[in-house]
Amino acid sequence: MRRDELEHVLRAAAAVAGEDDLVVVDSSAILASAPDAPAAMLTSVEADVFPRDRPERSDLIDGAIGEGSIFQETFGYYAHGVGPETAKAPEGWQDRLVLVEGPATRGARGWCLEPHDLVLSKLVAGREKDVAFARQAVAAGIVAVATLAARVDALPVDEEHRRAVRRLVDGLT
Repeated sequence: MRRDELEHVLRAAAAVAGEDDLVVVDSSAILASAPDAPAAMLTSVEADVFPRDRPERSDLIDGAIGEGSIFQETFGYYAHGVGPETAKAPEGWQDRLVLVEGPATRGARGWCLEPHDLVLSKLVAGREKDVAFARQAVAAGIVAVATLAARVDALPVDEEHRRAVRRLVDGLT
């Protein structure tokens, strides 16, 4: 997904949900901080979003512009309506969100995971594509391994998962 596509998803999701403030918690969130991120980090065709103040409206987004929708058929990308629990990011992530707004969002505001929080959330999932995303973020200088390591203990997971994430973070150096 490119930055202009994310902006399109944001304005469409805001219109569908009747809410201007949306939170973006998947890899497309990188576009807020690094709109020119390496192409290998921008392969997703979806944006995981939820209305910031009314997350229960995520179903409206999923139904109208989600996977398999006319929106996706028309544009080749879509919004996946999720909930706040989707973000397995370190404590305090809500205070570090990075804003996407501008003329192309037409009043919609996308509050995107800060890059370190995003990478850690992906490392909690631990899939190979998530680890590859993390490696790309480090290689591109978008995130610092020291900051990732400092936030591991604040992840909302059990200690076994924290150990697994620590090993993954250590492997990024």
